[in-house]
Amino acid sequence: MANHKSSIKRIRANAAKRLRNRYQAKTTRNAIKKLRDTTTKVDAAPLLTKVISMLDRLAKKNVIHKNKASNNKSKLTKFVNGLK
Repeated sequence: MANHKSSIKRIRANAAKRLRNRYQAKTTRNAIKKLRDTTTKVDAAPLLTKVISMLDRLAKKNVIHKNKASNNKSKLTKFVNGLK
């Protein structure tokens, strides 16, 4: 167990950040799955902008790597452009 006040506070802060990061990452993954399930371009276009925004936010906060976010955005954009 930590002995210093600052290390005890750091443990609490890290736990809170971990929960927040996990929640945001899971929400983004669910949004990606929802986007992949769409069948028309009309339904997918507004979802794509929302998902891209979520991915950028996660990459900015280093929850996911910036290249992973970029790859996901590229693949999802390609998927949406291929819809009818």
